[in-house]
Amino acid sequence: MIRPLVLAALLVPAALTPALADEAVPAETAERIMAMLTDMQCEMDPADIEAEDNGGFELDDVFCADGQYDIDLNADLEITERRKE
Repeated sequence: MIRPLVLAALLVPAALTPALADEAVPAETAERIMAMLTDMQCEMDPADIEAEDNGGFELDDVFCADGQYDIDLNADLEITERRKE
């Protein structure tokens, strides 16, 4: 009986970890990111903005005039990495 309880105690936090990484991005932050992308002549689905553990954001499938990118932003919404797909 003890062994299944210990196993459950170890598995529950692991099961919750992905949910923490997918926290909802505040609407105001998403709007600021979308405005920044518009200024860059880029667009994306706001649902593809992911909050990172370090306070930054990962933008998946950003479509710009010169191609498609994944973009990483820091907590101040400054681009830290831009990868062409």
